[in-house]
Amino acid sequence: MDEVRKTYYSISEVCKRTSLEPHVLRYWESEFPQLRPKKNRAGNRAYREKDIEVIQYIKYLLYVEQFTIPGAKKKLAGMTHAEIAQTELSLGTVGVPAAHVPDPAPAPPSVALPTRAPVEPPPVNGGLRPDIQSAVLELRRVLEFIKS
Repeated sequence: MDEVRKTYYSISEVCKRTSLEPHVLRYWESEFPQLRPKKNRAGNRAYREKDIEVIQYIKYLLYVEQFTIPGAKKKLAGMTHAEIAQTELSLGTVGVPAAHVPDPAPAPPSVALPTRAPVEPPPVNGGLRPDIQSAVLELRRVLEFIKS
C-alpha cells in the first residue's frame, strides 16, 4: 500500500512509520541536535520527511549497528542531511521493521537456586540470655496484669 506524502506528520504518524514509541522520539530529540521537528501553534510536533529520515538513520545506528547513543551522536555530528539521506538509502534502512531489531541477549541457562528450609521462630524463652529471659517474663506478667 502506497503512503500518502505529506508536508508534515504528527508524532503518532511517525511512530507508526518507524515502529517507535512517542517517548523514544521525544528522548531522541533531546539527545540528537539533528532531530528538531517544528511545532505547530498548538505546540504539537510536526515532523518533515527529513526528520523521519534522520529518525530512521538513528534507529539503524542504535538497533542494527548496536551503536551507543554517544557513538551515534559522534557518527551523526559531522554529517549533513544529504549524507544521512544518502546513507539511509544505500543501507536500505527506510522503514527498518521491528523484525530487524536484534533480539535481546538470550537468558543464561537457569540455575537451580538452593532452597532454604523454612525458618521457625525461636521458642519464646529458649536460646535467650538469662537477663533477657527474666525481662521477657516480667513483661508478660505486666501485660497479664494490664489485661485483667
